[in-house]
Amino acid sequence: MKIMVDFEECLKDSPRFRATIEEVEGDVCELESKLDKLVKLCIGMIDAGKAYNAANKQFVNGIRELAQQSTKDEVIESSLTKFAESLQEMINYHTILFDQAQRSIKTQLQLFVKDDIRKFKDAKKHFDKVSEEKEAALIKNAQAPRNKQHEVEEATNILTATRKCFRHIVLDYVLQINVLQSKRRSEILKSMLSFMYAHLTFFHQGYDLFSELQPLMKHLGGQLDQLVVDAAKEKRDMEQKHSTIQQKAALQDFSNDDTKLEYNVDADNGIAMEGYLFKRASNAFKTWNRRWFSIQNNQLVYQKKFKDNPTVVVEDLRLCTVKHCEDIERRFCFEVVSPTKSCMMQADSEKLRQAWIKAVQNSIATAFRDKGEDAEKLDRKSSTSTGSLDSGGETKERSLKGETALQRVLVIPGNSCCCDCGQPDPRWASINLGITLCIQCSGIHRSLGVHFSKVRSLTLDTWEPELLKLMCELGNKVINQIYEARREELGARKPNPGDPRHEVEAYIKAKYVDRRFVQRPTDDQLRSKVVSLSKQEKRLSSSSDHMPRAPPPTPKLRPGSNSSGQTVKSADSGIQNSSDESREMPPQAPSASNNSLGEAGRDASHGAQAPVLGGADTPPMAMPSTLPPPSPCKDVSFYEPKEYSPGLQLFWASCARSLPDMAEALAHGGEVNWVNTDDEKRTPLIMAVHGGSLVTCEFLLQNGSSVNQQDAQGRGPLHHATMLGHTGQVCLFLKRGANQNAADIDEKTPLSIAVDAANADIVTLLRLAKMNEEMREAEGPYSQSGDETYQDIFQDFSHMASNDPEKLNRYQAYDHQKP
Repeated sequence: MKIMVDFEECLKDSPRFRATIEEVEGDVCELESKLDKLVKLCIGMIDAGKAYNAANKQFVNGIRELAQQSTKDEVIESSLTKFAESLQEMINYHTILFDQAQRSIKTQLQLFVKDDIRKFKDAKKHFDKVSEEKEAALIKNAQAPRNKQHEVEEATNILTATRKCFRHIVLDYVLQINVLQSKRRSEILKSMLSFMYAHLTFFHQGYDLFSELQPLMKHLGGQLDQLVVDAAKEKRDMEQKHSTIQQKAALQDFSNDDTKLEYNVDADNGIAMEGYLFKRASNAFKTWNRRWFSIQNNQLVYQKKFKDNPTVVVEDLRLCTVKHCEDIERRFCFEVVSPTKSCMMQADSEKLRQAWIKAVQNSIATAFRDKGEDAEKLDRKSSTSTGSLDSGGETKERSLKGETALQRVLVIPGNSCCCDCGQPDPRWASINLGITLCIQCSGIHRSLGVHFSKVRSLTLDTWEPELLKLMCELGNKVINQIYEARREELGARKPNPGDPRHEVEAYIKAKYVDRRFVQRPTDDQLRSKVVSLSKQEKRLSSSSDHMPRAPPPTPKLRPGSNSSGQTVKSADSGIQNSSDESREMPPQAPSASNNSLGEAGRDASHGAQAPVLGGADTPPMAMPSTLPPPSPCKDVSFYEPKEYSPGLQLFWASCARSLPDMAEALAHGGEVNWVNTDDEKRTPLIMAVHGGSLVTCEFLLQNGSSVNQQDAQGRGPLHHATMLGHTGQVCLFLKRGANQNAADIDEKTPLSIAVDAANADIVTLLRLAKMNEEMREAEGPYSQSGDETYQDIFQDFSHMASNDPEKLNRYQAYDHQKP
């Protein structure tokens, strides 16, 4: 029941006001009880949903295993695989639904109870206290004797002060009551509406998914009758074949004859003859073992098991002889002798021994007759003299939400319309691509898989500050310049709003999966881009306003050659300084992305913050000018590589903090975990750490970069961020699952490095993350995200790292803390 208290009535402190207050207090207590119950029920629902999803995942994995086991039956394999994919997508939809339930019901209502109702209770305590004081003052004033003037004055003064205080407190109390009554409606309805919209999205997605699956189900249902008929026919055929083989086996048993073996040099599989033989070992015990022998490609080989690679006994039968062995105790033995060794074998019968001897002799004769052709075959097989004859080993391939995030993302150029079809007012985004999408295109993107596109709602989901900043640094215009560079040249039509879904889906797959419209760079263009990016970090660092940082990668050519192939002196010899090296590098015209970064650098140099940051969003801390620039790791140097690749472009773009160039490198096929073997096996993510940009690290992580991949020194990104004192990056890596227990080759963990450097912020983050991890392990697999203190502290650090990075610049780099 909605109860509003009148402000003027409260000053009278009438019985009607007191009755109203009592009714309000009872209503609030009941409201708190109902909300607590609803939150607990929501938690129980979420836990049950997670358990359901876990069991459902196991069931889907069972379907996949059954499909993999049925690879020889294309109908079963393809159908089960498609069903498993659809069911897995429904599990994903359920997960999103439960996540939204936690955000909209649990989190929002708990916040309402903890903040608003707690304020009401605090105001009630003050009101009750001042009410008692007022009653005491009234009683004392009434009891003051007429003839004792000083007592009268004292009681009057106390009553006046108490009444004044009472009016102040009661007005605040009534204000808190009215605000609570007004806010409860919006908070409850907002929470439930968000939850219901999540259900709406869930059922829409499920309907779309099974609408696409329905034709396959109908087609398969139409095939079932024929499949039943075919199965019955196959059963009759197999029963007939079984009977025939059984009769033949009975005749062989009756005649006591062996299976007929024939030598066939023209066999389709290249095996002229095969069967079981006993082989005498060459060890001291001369043991006999039963093995599967075969003659193939003029070689004698055997296998212990079918899956084992064949072991070659004789490489070239032309150099061998075969003979009976009658001078040993065992029967039916024969020997194959080569110039280097001999092999004693035993057949199961005399007829089998004669068949094998004849087969070996015929193989020798055939080898001599076709000497030229067989010699060529021998050359091809010589590399397998001690191993396999069959290659058979081929490799088989919390934060900002709602309108705040929406408004900040939509102001980026091109983001006011869907990136793929142009639908106005998009409400979804692909966070790893940095684009906005309409609801139809978001569903298609989600069907591509998270390795291509990760979809999130701009209105329903919670946005972390670094992720929102990432969205603001890319945008539809930048990405379309990359992924649609050749669209007009190829004559491809971009979909319009309202086009059939299958046309939009075909275009999106061609754009992001096949990357059909991406302009592939020439070798010269790629080389120019890489060299330009390798210099860009130095330009950006020099534009900062006297703020020392980790040394930028200094371009160095490999001793002995420059970019044009001319001989130059080694950079390590001390004869050629850095300015000489820079003159050796060919001048490059800045690209569009370089220009944007240059603008960001100029903004930083004048103390202004660019709306789209292209520079370091977590610059290192200021240090005394007497200290050299921090250098915790070996200097990153640019060497003339053996070849220029998109991976190398991604490597240097990560250091230069150029997100457009990074997105371009990924579009050109650059591996996100590419390893630079010329630079201590560092990865783009490690280079992003040295570049100092939190957004660059977030971009790589969202695109699948490994947060624990180590360099040649055994240091992962968390090591480098700790050594450089980049607190924001440390916070980010810990949130993304970095292993803080990993040690480098010097047995240093990130925590020991932070302790040596006396970096209290990073030590606090590492220890909190460790404690939170231990709490989660103790609570079990279905525990919540961890301690609230941990979440609050990490949220504060995330906000500081993204919005006020200078507050984190309080410590020097690791090396300069050492004596």
